[in-house]
Amino acid sequence: MEQLRPLDALNRARDKRVIVDLKNSKQYVGILKAFDIHINVVLENAEELVDGKASKKLGVVFIRGDTITVISPE
Repeated sequence: MEQLRPLDALNRARDKRVIVDLKNSKQYVGILKAFDIHINVVLENAEELVDGKASKKLGVVFIRGDTITVISPE
């Protein structure tokens, strides 16, 4: 069975909608456009989620990897 590494999983999620959870309990959803080895990510069509519902449209956002707890497919 093939072992999936974290960066491989992010590569599979590229150009798909993902939810990003942050250490400060904020959540963002958007299309994963880019990432690096530090898991810094760029989302397009990003929105902030409050109680699981979109509350604010943000457009393109850059999120520092050291603030992220989880990245998951929407």
